[in-house]
Amino acid sequence: MSNSHITRPLFDQVMVPNYAPLEMIPVRGEGSRVWDQADNEYIDLTGGIAVNALGHANPELIEALTEQAKKVWHVSNIYTNEPALSLAKKLVDNTFAEKVFFANSGAEANEAALKLARRVAFDQYGEDKTEIIAFYQGFHGRTFFTVTAGGQTTYSDGFGPKPAGITHLAYNDLAAFEKAISDKTCAVILEPLQGEGGVLPIEPAFAQKVRALCDKHNALMIFDEVQTGMGRTGQLFAYMGLGVTPDIVTSAKALGSGFPISAMLTKDCFAKHLIPGTHGTTFGGNPLACAVAGKAFDMINNQTLLEGVIHKGQLIRQHLTAINEEFSVFKEVRGAGLLIGAVLNEQYQDQAKAFFLESAKQGLLVLVAGANVIRFAPALNIPDQLIEDAMNKFKQAVKNTVAAF
Repeated sequence: MSNSHITRPLFDQVMVPNYAPLEMIPVRGEGSRVWDQADNEYIDLTGGIAVNALGHANPELIEALTEQAKKVWHVSNIYTNEPALSLAKKLVDNTFAEKVFFANSGAEANEAALKLARRVAFDQYGEDKTEIIAFYQGFHGRTFFTVTAGGQTTYSDGFGPKPAGITHLAYNDLAAFEKAISDKTCAVILEPLQGEGGVLPIEPAFAQKVRALCDKHNALMIFDEVQTGMGRTGQLFAYMGLGVTPDIVTSAKALGSGFPISAMLTKDCFAKHLIPGTHGTTFGGNPLACAVAGKAFDMINNQTLLEGVIHKGQLIRQHLTAINEEFSVFKEVRGAGLLIGAVLNEQYQDQAKAFFLESAKQGLLVLVAGANVIRFAPALNIPDQLIEDAMNKFKQAVKNTVAAF
């Protein structure tokens, strides 16, 4: 089939309809710009949903990928491989972790984390310590276990009986948490900043109290950093700015900066419970993925880049504030670093998609986080001038959308 026959209507013919993609089809990218089939140019403030942390077609990542591709692509976990060991050492040397498990997606990393927590509790305390506490509006993946742990029933309803033993609470509600946690709790899973749930940051005091109560009740504290990790908030991992150390951290998205890979990070005392045969994955620790992620890690774990994330996030916020002063559309702008949510006010409730679609018409790609939040998660190295250009386009999109109401 020639490329001339590959158009958006073909999606409806051949693809399962669980997505509703835009009419345009991106065909190439460079940095924080992409072009569609008609060679229309767009500024990308989505980062592939916080994935393309170093932009599209990054030359250093391409070199790492092609060099590894000349050597070995896949060996299975009958063996280990050099890129996996190198990446694991970097993660251990730069975090609280002592052990690493590689998988392919954030859902798989969170699945491994939840299974590990259950296994630790079973081995140490018996079969009654199984409860997992999670939070409403959380998102931890699409496997049946992780989507049930996520606190959005629209994603988990309609698939039959759900995995049991998961309690959901309001995010940042300390009183409810204190009441719920008990010696039957084996784990608490939470995002340091709820991404899909509306770009809602955790309160540091809440995170610190969760840590203390997990210690009291011998429960593992799991930080899902699939979206916040690898520089997104201006820290290598978001937990580093909260004054707490989790027992398990999961990472994906920006870890491979576009190449599928995820990791579960934990301590020796917990990792030892996953003995051979208890958990596994065919492609986890793939040499290609680990080679790319190793290079991405070196580039992201750089103080100049991380400080730039804070600066660039402030620049976007300044523009959003100015836009709001003129058009009065947001009741709040929240987030951290380059994960920013503009929350629509009452006048524009449930209209985030309208702003999203109009932005695309202006040559700007943004995200939504629910029906009321416009989300920005650009590449961490996006140039300041491109931010200026992007926010000018967003201002026009806001102006047009407001005029349509």
